[in-house]
Amino acid sequence: MAAAKKPRRARGEIEQLPSGSFRVRVYAGIDPLSGKRHYLVETVPAGPSAAAQAKKVRARLLNEVDERRSTRTNATVNELLDRYLDVLEVADTTRAGYERLARLYIRPVLGSLPIGRIDGEVLDTFYAQLRRCRARCSRDGRSIDHRVLGLHDCDKRCGPHSCKPLGASYLRQCHVLLNGAFARAVKWRWVGVNPVHQADAPSQPPPDPQPPTPEQAARIVDEAFKDPDWGMFVWLAMTTGARRGELCALRWDRLDLGAGVLDIRTSLAQINRRVWEKDTKTHQRRRIVLDAQTLALLAAYRAEAERSLGLLDAVVRDTDYIFSAAPDHGEPLRPDTVTQRYTRMCRRLGYHMHIHQLRHFSATELIAAGVDVRTVAGRLGHGGGGTTTLRVYSAWVGEADQRAAKTLNGRLQLPTGLAPEVTTFAPDSSPAEPAGPYERISNDLEGAIRAGLLVPGDTLPTVKDLADRYGVSPTTAHRALALLAERGFAELGGRGRRSTVTTAAT
Repeated sequence: MAAAKKPRRARGEIEQLPSGSFRVRVYAGIDPLSGKRHYLVETVPAGPSAAAQAKKVRARLLNEVDERRSTRTNATVNELLDRYLDVLEVADTTRAGYERLARLYIRPVLGSLPIGRIDGEVLDTFYAQLRRCRARCSRDGRSIDHRVLGLHDCDKRCGPHSCKPLGASYLRQCHVLLNGAFARAVKWRWVGVNPVHQADAPSQPPPDPQPPTPEQAARIVDEAFKDPDWGMFVWLAMTTGARRGELCALRWDRLDLGAGVLDIRTSLAQINRRVWEKDTKTHQRRRIVLDAQTLALLAAYRAEAERSLGLLDAVVRDTDYIFSAAPDHGEPLRPDTVTQRYTRMCRRLGYHMHIHQLRHFSATELIAAGVDVRTVAGRLGHGGGGTTTLRVYSAWVGEADQRAAKTLNGRLQLPTGLAPEVTTFAPDSSPAEPAGPYERISNDLEGAIRAGLLVPGDTLPTVKDLADRYGVSPTTAHRALALLAERGFAELGGRGRRSTVTTAAT
């Protein structure tokens, strides 16, 4: 007679504790960090059905292990972020931004938690806290916001805590950082699924450029030219739309006064006190044509630089920086110094502005003057052949197109010989403002088509993209696309197919 088979040992352990609770323990593989055996452990509270509940927990944990949905490590979020940032290939400035977000907002709350404890509920709660207050205050009303950390004598800069939500853009970046880290954890098989996908992603804030008005720009220029060196920097930022780092990196050999061209090749970056020269943001070199007034100012600025260096028995060299705080122009201006000086100057004028808004000013003035968006994108150094320009400045594209149509209508005379009802018709006013948000969206898209940025066959933004960009409902965004199709500029897509441009400007 054959010997009876030995019963197979059940996977997983259920241990009853002295308190009456049951501890469930399931083997989940070797921890890739420590090299030790890793177990999933869960405790079931005491009760009349605790034993049956423990068996269900064991079955669930075994199922997670079999389907590779369980964590294979006891690593914390801090350890995951450290490893992820160590292997991430990004620019130094981007890395510094990620490290700052992690240090200020992610690590204090989630850093000590095991990555297996992170799920959609934890992340949704975390995002909600930051949307309410970036300091995640207790809302007890007794907190004090101090001007500095550590021991100090409080003054008027210290006061009762006021909740300030974390900006939508920073919240979105926190989400992107966590998503990238957990996606890499899935690839490394630390976890089976990415828990960030279980949370609602913070919405991308719609572009909201706020350039100074022409009147404000005039006051800013007048104030800046109280120091000619600083005034020339602000003027060039305003007329070229160049980034602050690109202007700080300019040398005399990149300015051709005879041809009237400025050659943008590199940019300066800064992290704390470290400053270095790098490629431009989009890794492209561009040549910007300068107007006569800007060339005259630069010629005068060059002559003054030669006179000042002559007093030091020195000459202007082609490799010298155009803008410098050093007498010999051998050291560039620091980008952070430029930002701080501009902010302080605007504050004296009663404006709450930053220097990047001069870039917005240059773009909006060019578009409003009728310059096509592709040319504006080339001057600004936007990537994507103008896609970024359209996304950020689409409202100005539509406005410029409508203004051009109105100007053309005012310069034309109706031909003779028309029917009386045609020659006597005159609208009461200029074209009416859009009746609703959907008309404004449709007008902006039509303006982009007329400007040549969108050509026949190009896909239009999705309903979701338009809804997020303009802060409207998907129904309103779909109505805008339908109106564009009624005007003959688009063909609506069906299931799984994007709407496309069907006609060009005529």
